Amino acid sequence: MMRRLRLAAMFGRLGLEVLRGLWRMRSFPRMSATGRREAVRVWSRRMLGAGRASLQVHGQCFQGACLLAANHVSWLDIMALNAAQPTRFVSKSDVREWPMLGGLVAAAGTLFVERARPRDAMRVMHDMAQCLRNGEIVSVFPEGTTSDGTHVLALHANLFQAAVSACAPVQPVLLRYVDAATGAPSRAAAYVGDDTLLDTLRALSAAAPLRVIVHYLP
Repeated sequence: MMRRLRLAAMFGRLGLEVLRGLWRMRSFPRMSATGRREAVRVWSRRMLGAGRASLQVHGQCFQGACLLAANHVSWLDIMALNAAQPTRFVSKSDVREWPMLGGLVAAAGTLFVERARPRDAMRVMHDMAQCLRNGEIVSVFPEGTTSDGTHVLALHANLFQAAVSACAPVQPVLLRYVDAATGAPSRAAAYVGDDTLLDTLRALSAAAPLRVIVHYLP
């Protein structure tokens, strides 16, 4: 019974934050780039809190144009990275179709790639390179899929071509999810294999509160 109540409460908080984000998004066209980034940072931190996760950052994100290459564990990864340092993401086009969240992810400047169309990857690569030339930070998940966070999968080298073309640095980022009280690794946020978004939400509501650690590495 307590677990169901916790899940319902988390659904309520997440729903409220999504609505807040949709309302805030209406003013994006009138905001400066700095204002939009700060709005994304604040909303992402609130979404992490609604998902029963806090944020801890180690190291510093490169200041200026940079390609961030992060391991991929959960749909919360985007919230965690944006909460630490707002950035443009490269994501599969399916995310754009997610109810409500898809619109918010798009408004944050996400670059969507149609995986079923091989030529679309080249278009996105050119868009990424242009963003880097414009001084922006772009994030990719070069594993191409999620893992449970205990290891890093093989990386897809083609995702680094944009940085080569734009002569921009690449900074690796390590994401870890741990029990907020004990620091022990946690799989509660993992979104792997046949897991659904609902499965992850159930796991988050049943687990102890999490801390997501964002390591900016050299």
